[in-house]
Amino acid sequence: MSSWSIYNHGHTIGTVSAEGGTILSDESHDGGARITLKRGESYISVSIHIRGWMDHTRFFSTDADAQREYRAMRSAVVAVLNVINTEGVNDIKVWEAISDFVRRFP
Repeated sequence: MSSWSIYNHGHTIGTVSAEGGTILSDESHDGGARITLKRGESYISVSIHIRGWMDHTRFFSTDADAQREYRAMRSAVVAVLNVINTEGVNDIKVWEAISDFVRRFP
């Protein structure tokens, strides 16, 4: 379980998200996550969605910062997915992993 792929065959790239930003990059992980990079009129954002567990969005003022953090968040969310997808894991362990992620990426 470590595979990222372009979300919806790339059909979302260039479209406007529900929040109004243009989607620049959109990937999904086979473990149950999605990461999206969007540009609005006055911001660039990176959003992580972990199916059934969390949505987390961060805002940036530069493309370079957003791109760097996109890559870092993309890698780090895999650790959270590994916990979530562990057989018999309890919710406390999952919430600890999510809390660690959000502390690292406020």
